[in-house]
Amino acid sequence: MTTVNIQEAKTHLSRLLEQVRAGERVIIAKAGEPIAELVPVTRPDIVFGALVGQVTIDFDAFDAADDDLATMWDGTP
Repeated sequence: MTTVNIQEAKTHLSRLLEQVRAGERVIIAKAGEPIAELVPVTRPDIVFGALVGQVTIDFDAFDAADDDLATMWDGTP
């Protein structure tokens, strides 16, 4: 683990990011007090919205909900 001050982090960000990419943790400190940590992204394979157009919802199915269920949901019969 490497600890650097803010000015050093600003000056050497590219080098520090390469260290992080290699798996090392980098702590950024201000006046010797740790304030942030650079760590590698653990799940870069997650893509939000990847199923757009592949999943459909039948909203009419909600209209046919049991009256007791509807009452439990919003308190109205």
